[in-house]
Formats: sequence, structure tokens, C-alpha cells
Amino acid sequence: MVPLKSLFALVGSVALSTAAVAADGDDNRPNILILIADDMGFSDVGAFGSEIETPTIDQLADQGMLFTNFHVGASCSPTRTMLISGVDNHLAGLGNMLEIQADNQFGKPGYEGHLNDKVVALPRLLRDAGYHTYMTGKWHLGHEPETIAHARGFEKSFMLGESGADNWVEQPYAPFYERVHYYEDDKLVSLPTDEYFSSDFYTQQMIDYIDSNLDDGKPFLAWVGYQAVHYPHQAPKEFIDKYDGVYDEGFEALRVSRLERQKELGLISPDVKLDPEFAKTSYEPWRMPDWEKLSEEEQAFNARRMQTYAGMLDNMDVNIGRLLSYLDEKGIADNTVVIFLADNGPDPNQLPLSEAYRDWYKANYDKVYMEDFKGDFSDMGQKGVYADYGPGWAAAAAVPGSYFKTFSTEGGLRVPLIVRFPGVVEPGTQIDKFAFVRDIVPTLLEVAGVETPDSVYDGREIYTPDGISMLPVLEGKIQTVRDDANPVGYELAGSSAVFQGRFKLMQNLPPKGTGAWELYDIETDPSELHNLASEMPERVAEMRAFYESYAKDVNLVPVPDGYNPLEQTVINAKRGNGH
Repeated sequence: MVPLKSLFALVGSVALSTAAVAADGDDNRPNILILIADDMGFSDVGAFGSEIETPTIDQLADQGMLFTNFHVGASCSPTRTMLISGVDNHLAGLGNMLEIQADNQFGKPGYEGHLNDKVVALPRLLRDAGYHTYMTGKWHLGHEPETIAHARGFEKSFMLGESGADNWVEQPYAPFYERVHYYEDDKLVSLPTDEYFSSDFYTQQMIDYIDSNLDDGKPFLAWVGYQAVHYPHQAPKEFIDKYDGVYDEGFEALRVSRLERQKELGLISPDVKLDPEFAKTSYEPWRMPDWEKLSEEEQAFNARRMQTYAGMLDNMDVNIGRLLSYLDEKGIADNTVVIFLADNGPDPNQLPLSEAYRDWYKANYDKVYMEDFKGDFSDMGQKGVYADYGPGWAAAAAVPGSYFKTFSTEGGLRVPLIVRFPGVVEPGTQIDKFAFVRDIVPTLLEVAGVETPDSVYDGREIYTPDGISMLPVLEGKIQTVRDDANPVGYELAGSSAVFQGRFKLMQNLPPKGTGAWELYDIETDPSELHNLASEMPERVAEMRAFYESYAKDVNLVPVPDGYNPLEQTVINAKRGNGH
């Protein structure tokens, strides 16, 4: 067996062939386990300031490297596109999330609504290089036979095609889906009807997949896309009940307590403050209520909503613990890279998203709205019960950032990233410099000794992954993945950004922004309270010029004036666009 440190000294300098690492009869390259939480805020796990019990994820942080300045896309499928391809989402098929895609974007290159054939997915590259490749859970990168996980390189998979689903039964969670698509490998299948809960099932399926080939000596890529904590928020009742009383003080109290905990942990500067205007948005559906003005019943209802969210996340942590315990029992944990991240910031949406949807929810769930519970909220999160949690709790999840999923604020884009890499990563280390989701594919290819593909793969022209390997940072050789010389352009649904070193230039549509460009130092001001644009006009001009070049390079199709992502879901659903 090649010692880990010796192996990675080689990997750091030259891509290894499968034959080279298998010279003694075993393939000693590391296994890779990617764990994705859905719609989870920056502050939602204990290692990042939460009161929610997440001992497994916290232990990963203690044993690995914690990134406090890691950014993704502000919505599910664009992030997953970049995570699996290493290519900008506008080139790889998800220039906008299909469910909110604007009318003028349909039919344009890069806006196919699924992972297109202009990229090669990570599982295909690793499978071609001798890895087993397994996937369970949310896919959201296509649900037609040619776009499912099996078709993009996963040897074994059990996948959900849509953005979410009920966690207890086979049922869409929203009226813009006529049905949900589950595939096992290349076969359209149904869920088990007994003892099914999404996180439990996806975890056990992954354990079974890994176990099925464990004795052949080949390394594996395992990709688990949990539905937790995307709504509907649901969990076994005992996980929800354990948080009785925890959230009785309300939204703002939770924001403040999480901020103070982050300061104690050294995640943010002691000088960071929360956005005092956060609750005053003119857009009522995303306005944080004044807790003291809610009735006792409204407070109880909202507290139970947050308990349900916490229970769902707690359950995910327990399931991650099951998976990691399996790796320990099989003696392969020390040769497995574990990556834990969220796909975007928290979702503030709460029913009714539209009055047009109200009848659908009433017909498909036994209990949805506060009046359905008749004052007894004890079965929230159970079968037949729909739960979300609204802007107040989402605001706490985003701490220290403000605003939410879909927008290019820190609340939408900054998420936890933890990497455990025994023998390479110094346990308990923390990186406060900017890194981006497109940097993960080149990192894992270097770790696996696989060359990054050029402009042609398997006889077809492709876009080459253009991220920067994070391996030197993981090895402790340098402290930043991207300095000023390596900016990143970004856009989703009309909200845009450029990241350059410690600075972020951003532009947001209403209700968060006016379309004006704003400049922030996101290392010292993650709450984005101090707009530096007027003080640093030359930097603004330089970063705007970069954005214009980026938009041209990725064939960006801007959304039209008056575009609203929530309203667009209704329009698309009525037309059947992509659903």
C-alpha cells in the first residue's frame, strides 16, 4: 500500500494513471464522498453557529478544514451543475433554474434546463479512470432518460429528478410538477410504500451501493443529495419534539444568538453587525414579522415550524453519521475525502406562494395552513402535513448574511463547506478566504490523479472545467484559492456578482435591490452594510468591465424588465414550460 502522504505528494505534482496507483494490485487512490444539504443556511449547523444538534457534521469540521467564505450559486440546479461539471452554469445548461426561467431564455444555448452535453460530468471522468460511481437523492439536472444521473456517469443511482418532493410518500411538493420522477439506474421506478423517509432511504441506498463492490479494491465516488432541508419540512416526530421550547423567543432572538455564537467560534469578526433594515423589505411575502405582534397561536405555529426544520436537519446529521460509521467499520474512512456543503442559502418562501396554488395544496395535503391545525401543531412534519418556515427563520439561517436564495447577497450565496481529508488536511483548520463551487471539480480530479479534460472528450467538443484546484489550500501550503488575479463572474435570475479577492460587486433586482451596482468587502462585512462603491470607483469600473466580459463569454441572456421569479413559476406552470 502506498502511504497517503506519499501518494498525495505525487498527486500534487503530476496526474497519476490508474495503472501507476494500482501497481501493487490495489488502487490506493482515495474514495470521495460528497454530501449536499438543500436550501441550508450558513448558520444552520453547530460548527457554523447553530443551536441545532449536528454532532456528526461538527466532528467533520473538527477533523477537517472549515471554509467560512465559500460561495455557490443562489439556487439548486445551477449550483449542482457547477459542482458536477466545473463549468459555469450558463454554459452547462442551467443558465437559470428551469422552474423560474424567463420567457426569453427558453430555447437559448445554455438554457436547456438540464445538464447539457457540452460538459463532461465528474462521475463520467472518474468512472473512465477506474472509479466506481454512486449517487442517491436529489438530482435536479434532468429527468428524461438521456439527462438522468445514470446517463451522466453514475454506475449505480437512485435519483429524484425534480427540485424536491414529499419526504414520506411519492408525491410532488408543488403544483408546477405534474408528477415526480424517480430513477434507479436507467429505470423509472416508484418509491417504497412502507417505512420510507427520504434521508433514511438515500443513506441506506448509498451504503448498499458502496458495499456491493467494496471487495474489488477500486475507489469510489459517492454523491448524496439530501432533500433536507428543502421544504416541505418533514421529519420523524421524535426529532422535532426534542426542540420543544427552543424557538419560543422568536426570529430576531435566534439571529442575535447565532451571530454571537459565530463570533465566539471565530467564524466572523467581533465587529460584524446584523442588517437593521432586514425586516423592513417592502415585499410583504419576504418581510420578517415582529414576533411580539404575533398572537400566542401564531407564535406557537411559527415556533413549531422552526422545530420541524431543525428536526429535519438533525435527522440528516444522524444519517450522515450512519454513513460515516459504515466507512469506519469497513476500515476505509482514512482513505476517503468527505465534502459537506449546501447548494444555496435559505428559502424564505411560505404558502401561499400564489393564491392560484392554494386549492392544490388543500387537495394534496391534510394540513397546510395554520387554521388547518386547530391549535394543535404536534403533528407538523408528519405524513400528510406540509410545512415551510418563512422569512423570519430564513433570516436567522442566513446569519451573518442578509437576504436569501435566488439573490446575489451573502445570504443567498455563502454556505458552509467542510472538507475532511485524513493525512492531507490538518484537523481543525479554518480558511476565511474566498473560494467558489467551480473549484471543487479540478480539486477532486487532481486528488484522483485524473487529468482535466481539454476541449474534446469522447469525440465531442466540450467546455473545459475552469476552476482552480483547492488542493494546495487543503495541504496547508497556501491560504487562498483565488486572489485578486482570479476573479469570478456570476449571475442568476437577474441578480449578478463579481468576486475579486476580498471584494464583491453585486447587483440585485427588486425587492432586494434597485439594479444599482454595490461594492462590499465580504471578509470584514459579510452582512453587506457598508457599500464602498462611491469610495472605490476605479475598482467598481474594473469589476464591471470584468462582468461584461464574463457575460459575453458565457452567452448570458438577461431577464426582461419586470421579471419576478415567483411570478414566473406560475407562468411556467400554466404553460407547462419544462415541467
